Amino acid sequence: MQVSKEEIIHIANLAHLQIEENEIEEYLMNLQEILNFANIVNNAPVEMLDVTIGSNQAQNIFRKDEIEIFEDTQKLLQNAVTQEQNMFKIPKVINN
Repeated sequence: MQVSKEEIIHIANLAHLQIEENEIEEYLMNLQEILNFANIVNNAPVEMLDVTIGSNQAQNIFRKDEIEIFEDTQKLLQNAVTQEQNMFKIPKVINN
C-alpha cells in the first residue's frame, strides 16, 4: 500500500498535527515503513501454530489475608512525620 502526500496531510489534520511542508517527506517515509512492516506481519505463516493466549502459563498467586497484631507501634510509627493517637497523620488531600 502506497501512501500519498495528500493522505499524510489528511492524517495530520485528523490528528490536529501541524507539520511543515519540508517534514511531509519524512512522515511519508516513516508511515510507509510502518505499513510495510505491518504487511510483513500480516503475511507471516501461522497456519501450523497452536492458538495461545500468552507466552507462558503463569498465573497470579494470591495469599490468604491474615490479620496480624503488631506489638511495637512506636517502632512502626517512628518514620511518621506526624502522628496522632498511635496513627499516621497525613495532610488533607480532598477539598470540600
